[in-house]
Amino acid sequence: MSSAGLYWRVLSFLRPYWRLMAAAIVLMVLCAIFNGFSIGMILPFINVIFSGGKLDPAKAMGKVPSKLLQNAPHSITTIQEVVRTKVLALYASPSPLVTLERIFISILVLYLLKGLFTYLLAIVSAQIEQVMIRDVRNHLYRHLHKLSLAFFHRSRTGTVISVVTNDVSLLRMTITAGFLNFFRDLVLVLVYAAMVVWISWRLSLVAFVVIPVITFLVSRLGKRLRRYTTRAQEKMADMTGVLQETLSGIRVVKAFGMERFETDKFERHTQGYYRAFLKQQRAASLAPPTTEFLGAVGLLVVVWYGGRQVLGGGFLSPDWFLIFLAAMLSIIQPAKNLSYASTRIQEGLAAAKRIFTLLDTKPDIVDPPGAIEFTTMRQGLEMRGVSFKYGGSDYVLRDIDLKVTKGQVIALVGPSGAGKSTLVDLIPRFYDPTDGSVSIDGIDIRKASVRSLRNLMGIVTQEVILFNDSVRNNIAYGVEDIAFERIVAAAKAANAHEFIEGLAQGYETMIGDRGVRLSGGERQRIAIARAILKDPEILIFDEATSSLDSESERLVQDAIQRLMSNRTSFVIAHRLSTITNSDVIVVLEDGRITEAGKHEDLLAANGVYRRLYDLQFKDFPQVVEEGP
Repeated sequence: MSSAGLYWRVLSFLRPYWRLMAAAIVLMVLCAIFNGFSIGMILPFINVIFSGGKLDPAKAMGKVPSKLLQNAPHSITTIQEVVRTKVLALYASPSPLVTLERIFISILVLYLLKGLFTYLLAIVSAQIEQVMIRDVRNHLYRHLHKLSLAFFHRSRTGTVISVVTNDVSLLRMTITAGFLNFFRDLVLVLVYAAMVVWISWRLSLVAFVVIPVITFLVSRLGKRLRRYTTRAQEKMADMTGVLQETLSGIRVVKAFGMERFETDKFERHTQGYYRAFLKQQRAASLAPPTTEFLGAVGLLVVVWYGGRQVLGGGFLSPDWFLIFLAAMLSIIQPAKNLSYASTRIQEGLAAAKRIFTLLDTKPDIVDPPGAIEFTTMRQGLEMRGVSFKYGGSDYVLRDIDLKVTKGQVIALVGPSGAGKSTLVDLIPRFYDPTDGSVSIDGIDIRKASVRSLRNLMGIVTQEVILFNDSVRNNIAYGVEDIAFERIVAAAKAANAHEFIEGLAQGYETMIGDRGVRLSGGERQRIAIARAILKDPEILIFDEATSSLDSESERLVQDAIQRLMSNRTSFVIAHRLSTITNSDVIVVLEDGRITEAGKHEDLLAANGVYRRLYDLQFKDFPQVVEEGP
């Protein structure tokens, strides 16, 4: 997308706030006008001071010398003389002190109004800036929730976080420097430019000859700055990614004594960001002094040329020349700001490009037009000819045919990498099959709304995800307006009530980021209580007890059995002893179903399941005899 396209797309977020934008523009114009008036106060002040406080009677009465009007009735000089006469007439008084007082009061009022409008403009500008940043962040966050699981598997979490935080912050530059400040400074430049052109078009030609040179140099610097800014933002994303990964896996880092390794890796990324940021700053810092130097050259030429005209009794009177110089000096800072704004715009556009790249990412899983709404599962679930692969990789699942009747417990077993987790991920449409179909009650789940489909399901995995919130809110996650008694009942059914009551604030206890203040078994029971409260028709357990000690496993397994009662359940089990009573045990190997049946039948078949079972229990023959 071109720079102009990016810029207009950024500004599209301001469309709902056009009233604020209109107010800002009005305030900008008022600020510029009163800045011009404040410079214009040089005229009466200089005339009073250099006349000893006594103004020319003709000027004091608001009259213009008739000789001047007769000689040049339409000249700029005549208009300037008329203006001088009218202005001086406003302040003329028989008493020099009264004249001076009038001038001082006018200056005081002008600066008071200018300050008031400047303050209001700052408040309105901040409101516009922040409301837009808020909307962009909210828009990004909403969009992230629409993206499919595949996006998060192929994207670094730190990179996504960097876009939502750092890049959106940089986007402020496009609004603040690129629009609000740019427009404000442009109005000031136009007001001052109109003043200098009106006072002396000859001198203004000399002054403005440097502008094309400044524009050319700044545009070249802006292109280079955008390139360096993009590189710096990428380095920031890499650094954020390393930080996020290290903090998430801090237990592993410490267990393996890899603190020095991780520190060195992080320092390499900070050094990369440091170098990229310095290049960006060198490019950003070059424009203002370049503009200032060229402006100073132009000003010196103006002073030399105009001074010669005044001293030689030329076309410009001393008081108008002073106003001209004041306007020229005043135009330098907003002109510098305009050149500086272009560099800041490039920084903001580099961030905008990354933001819109993320916003333009399409979800792989979407609702079809006229999507069906699932409310229940009456018959069961079926997979027909299902094959699946991730992107351009080899097939993870091949020709899966599986029919599940409502209320059955289906256990999925097989060696690591057989495709068990991938198979259950197809049921809630975390992914769609590459070939084949998954249907509920004969309806392809791709024809149903994703929300209604997932409302039928409860998922408990080995890695339980809890939020830095209270125990109560974690159990009630996803269920609105729920009575506290039902939360307690779900916790009791999950064998969690007793340990929750023993916490410092009971159900109101904050459990820390990802539930770090709870043990593994406690986290699992909270997750099961969450699933019980949701009361789903389809349950998916992905090795929910594989990382627990024996006592925790017993409690969790008891809760799972209670939860699976009268529900359709898919259980991925690492410990085969936990699934021997399943209605159907499905054995996966290399992405294919090689065996399916009851525990006793599969043992008798002496196939893959028997081999897995014997490997797991070869040192415990009594378990085989007694059963689970």
